[in-house]
Amino acid sequence: MDIKSLYQSKLKNADEAVQLIPARGILSKGMAVSEPKALLEAIERRIKAGSIEALKLYYMHSEKHLHDTLLKYEYMDQIKPHPFFMGPIERGIVQRSLMEGKKYIYYMPGNFSSVPKVLSEIGLDAMVLMVAPMDKGGFFSCGTNADYTILAARSAKKVILEVNPNMPRVFGDCCLHISEVDAIVENISPLIEMPARPSTDLDRQIGKMIIEMVPDRATIQVGVGGVPNAVCEMLLNHQDLSVHSELMAPGLAKLIQSGAVTNKYKNINRHKNVYTIAMGDTAMYDFLNDNSSMEAYPVDYVNNPFVIAKNDNVISVNAFIEVDFSGQVNAEFMAGRQFSAPGGQLDFVRGSQLSKEGKSILTAYSTAAKGTVSRIVPKISGPSTDPRTDVQYIVTEYGVANLRGKSTYERGKALIAIAHPSFRDELTKQAKDMGLF
Repeated sequence: MDIKSLYQSKLKNADEAVQLIPARGILSKGMAVSEPKALLEAIERRIKAGSIEALKLYYMHSEKHLHDTLLKYEYMDQIKPHPFFMGPIERGIVQRSLMEGKKYIYYMPGNFSSVPKVLSEIGLDAMVLMVAPMDKGGFFSCGTNADYTILAARSAKKVILEVNPNMPRVFGDCCLHISEVDAIVENISPLIEMPARPSTDLDRQIGKMIIEMVPDRATIQVGVGGVPNAVCEMLLNHQDLSVHSELMAPGLAKLIQSGAVTNKYKNINRHKNVYTIAMGDTAMYDFLNDNSSMEAYPVDYVNNPFVIAKNDNVISVNAFIEVDFSGQVNAEFMAGRQFSAPGGQLDFVRGSQLSKEGKSILTAYSTAAKGTVSRIVPKISGPSTDPRTDVQYIVTEYGVANLRGKSTYERGKALIAIAHPSFRDELTKQAKDMGLF
């Protein structure tokens, strides 16, 4: 059977396609932008009709389409969410369920790079995701999302695609062939957008310190937020930068478009901008589309510390919630609850330092809660996202602390020096009470 005939044989409407999902089983869905709107709505119709009994749902980073369909509180007896990332909707369900003495969210801790392997070992009955239209070779590009999406689809028993012409077609290892697919649904919908957050004066103040640590020819990885955006804005005059980043966001895309990024001094994926997930605005998605310099790869490649380390001068910039005197960092836990997830932070903390002349930079404002809480603390209040043995540079608006090669006494001194001045005396007293000073 030729490719076009094979496509037609698998083409269904959404309600027909989701009949491939068992009433009881294990389901995963495309992450973030690749959430398939029509398929999720069809699964919701099955819930309402009583033909979904208990579905374990494994996913990372839910967005509007999932919020509007399966992640409704009244469906929690039929849908069992197992998120690798806790967002506002999951936190809301946890809070309400605790008040009612119930357990509805089953958080899955783990580094982003390990998620594909975990899903493979669990064994998925079905995978639903959004893709770009099929090309002449019979391949569907996952566009914005390679992450765990592409590998989960390859390991699932049933693969259901939602084809959306708005999804960009990108290069790299992010495609599924028509022969790997069980059902196809066509649907046109706008892509989920995450506009860049404008940088503040404080973001730029921190950014100035960070860009002084970035040489020409560096390979850049930045996270999400005001400081990473400020860093990207300030790197426009650098030369021959490279990109190997978990996230492709508007700030990074604009840096690439400025000409400061050439990727010609990479040791791997030379001349290519490498990412595993893209979230941004329509302008960024248009930039990704049919752009051979943009390559998406699965997260177990992009976030593998040993792959990261193959490039020289890797500069990794990510955020933290709190750091304690010993240097251990919490970037996922707040107010006694799981707030987000480790994501790929530790992957890049380690990979960047394994890189020749690489640097791991973790940054945040010195305070939170409108200046009432210090982010530098005697002991972190949650799990250690980044062990003290791995943390290198900590940056606030008050300076840079390099923890590598420092004793616990020296670490405490260096961190208190970049804490907000109104907290330094109390932090010093606490350090003495702990026997650190």
